[in-house]
Amino acid sequence: MNSFELNKVLGAILGTCLILLALNIGAGALFAPEKPKKPGYAIAVKAGEGGEKKEAAQETPLPERLAKASVEKGQSTAKQCQACHTFEKGGPNRVGPNLYGIVGENRGEGRGFNFSSAMKAKGGKWTFDELDKFLSDPRGYISGTAMTFAGIKNDQQRADVIDYLHTLSDSPLPLPKPQANNALQGGGESQRLGGAPPANAPKK
Repeated sequence: MNSFELNKVLGAILGTCLILLALNIGAGALFAPEKPKKPGYAIAVKAGEGGEKKEAAQETPLPERLAKASVEKGQSTAKQCQACHTFEKGGPNRVGPNLYGIVGENRGEGRGFNFSSAMKAKGGKWTFDELDKFLSDPRGYISGTAMTFAGIKNDQQRADVIDYLHTLSDSPLPLPKPQANNALQGGGESQRLGGAPPANAPKK
């Protein structure tokens, strides 16, 4: 092969390489993906999905949940508390106090139990509403409490447990009625416990 033919072959190879390079550059310019401003993955979520549904599920008033609560289911759910509490009348204290007659009792007092300073400082009574809030998130509701239980997140399960606890009494307090929910939100202590409204309440 003389030099002329060799030059032709090398020229053809070089021309082919230049064409391929040009095609590659052109394709890259046409089909280059758009880079996001921030790294990550875009996840499409329908507006109002998730958060609003969860909030709506938590809007069921406690009196309505108690109206359809099951003492048997509450007793079954409360078994997870038996490592720290007893439920029978006159039962001993464990890591936590005995819970017989707890509904309506002063919080952080009596029972021969050494309550945490946070529980004593909270004060008040264990009303149905207060039990519901506490059982949902003990440490979130009473910061500094010694109770390590994570809480019962399911609204109806909490109502079942509260229904069970309210039966553990020599004289169980009446459950708040669903139609009295508005009064419970703005009423006095006796209303939150399910009792009669204050004597000075306006008559309808």
